[in-house]
Amino acid sequence: MKTHSTVRLRRLSRELRQLRAESGWTTEEAASRIGWSRSKLNRMETGEGKPTPGDMAILCDLYSVPEPTRSALVTLAKEAGRRGWWTSYKDIFVGSYVGLEDEAAVISEWGVQLIPGLLQTEDYARAVISAILDDKSTEEVDRRVMARMARKTLVSRPSAPQVRVVLDEAVLHRPIGGVEVMNEQLRTLVAATKRPNVSVRVLPFAAGEHTGLEGSFIVLEFGQDTDLDIAYVEGTAGDVYVESSDHVDRYKAAFERIYELALPAEESRALITKYIKE
Repeated sequence: MKTHSTVRLRRLSRELRQLRAESGWTTEEAASRIGWSRSKLNRMETGEGKPTPGDMAILCDLYSVPEPTRSALVTLAKEAGRRGWWTSYKDIFVGSYVGLEDEAAVISEWGVQLIPGLLQTEDYARAVISAILDDKSTEEVDRRVMARMARKTLVSRPSAPQVRVVLDEAVLHRPIGGVEVMNEQLRTLVAATKRPNVSVRVLPFAAGEHTGLEGSFIVLEFGQDTDLDIAYVEGTAGDVYVESSDHVDRYKAAFERIYELALPAEESRALITKYIKE
């Protein structure tokens, strides 16, 4: 997936490929009929290029797209170019993950090392970011913390997605930022579980070997467009976006197995509270 792809752009490129396939034309044939280069149309069909509403109208004429589908596609082209809140932090969010996360209906995360960014307190986030960017200035750390705090508002907005988190018990043992910061983080985590759209479970050490031993990952689901769902793995060597439906399904199945193996919500909350008291 290209780093600038968004859910709308991916949906639009899929629709364009389907319309051309139904016409029976090759990319070159379709492009020549409207005086475009093959590469221009190809970029739009692969999500590398962003069609303007005018481009979309021309393509709808080419493929004889009837109303209301035509208007819906033109509107989708307008929305594909819409600036998201994260563009104010484009120096921080250099990939496409935040844009995809912002449109997800369900976010499922298996966390091995840390509390997920969407549920972090400011002090916890600062400790994490400072440790990773130990050679950076205080100003840069501050800006990254601000960006993370802006991002976490996703959980509490009116159209908030369902957030399902499974934490390895080791995350509760790791006193990021010291005891006071960690206690505040755990209290905040418990409070977050009272939201109807947030579920947090803990996978206890007693679970032994399990399907999540390879490391953390996130699955983003986008409602009825199941073919647009993705899995995301972040690492020091770079971010990996998994888009093949077969591979995404494997990540979904892996998450469900971890979720079922973890302690139920109430027991997980009790265990987190126990660590706060200790």
